[in-house]
Amino acid sequence: MDPRAELVKTFYAALPRDRLKLETRDHGFAFLDEMLATGMTLEYGERVLCSDIYKYKFENVPESKMDDLLSAHVRKQCNVCLYFSPDANSLFCFNLDKSPKFTELPEMALAVGLLREFLVDAGCEPLVVLSGKGYHLWGRLAAPVSNDALCKFMMRAMAKALYGLHQRGMDHDRISARFYPDPRTLDKISLRLFGSDHVKNKTFSRVMTPDGLLDEEDSWRAFEEHLKAKSAGRLGEHVESAAGGDL
Repeated sequence: MDPRAELVKTFYAALPRDRLKLETRDHGFAFLDEMLATGMTLEYGERVLCSDIYKYKFENVPESKMDDLLSAHVRKQCNVCLYFSPDANSLFCFNLDKSPKFTELPEMALAVGLLREFLVDAGCEPLVVLSGKGYHLWGRLAAPVSNDALCKFMMRAMAKALYGLHQRGMDHDRISARFYPDPRTLDKISLRLFGSDHVKNKTFSRVMTPDGLLDEEDSWRAFEEHLKAKSAGRLGEHVESAAGGDL
């Protein structure tokens, strides 16, 4: 198994590994026969409009096949996207996007900075990753926390960040802010894992530090260092207490 895939596997180990969404240019009956021969089942497959990209949701994914797909993911042959657990999770993610009509958006950098500050104060240094039209901010807990508590905590964090934009005279409506796991979309939304190119714009999931965006090689180093050094031990208690507070 590719050593980079091992890192990705370890970081996302808390997410269910028996189902996934696969984004790829591979398609056709031969491709599906090969995939289903491993014992997986296909929930749906679709072609992305006006592109040569196909999306498939597979369930009952064997461990060995997941390992193969993670290796393909870091070789940029496909994108592996995973779903969150239905009841409790020790991994969570903020998804910040901007409108395609904006090339430069100062609100985005500030929102990322405010969210990072909130999470660091709570005991968690997030992994901030370039993704699509914005950023994913991944946080890790030492133990699973109920999705309801996580959702309330993330709502609180997002409200504080967007209010921070408002206080500085910036337009928070220029940013689309979502967070996961969201109990309303657990079976619908999957997120692309670190370590591949975005299937549409071919941009690598570069790591963003307080000093700026890293290149691909340095992003892999930062990802490994984050995995080894960053602990979210006390964040779980903060999530539970914050979930019970007012926004």
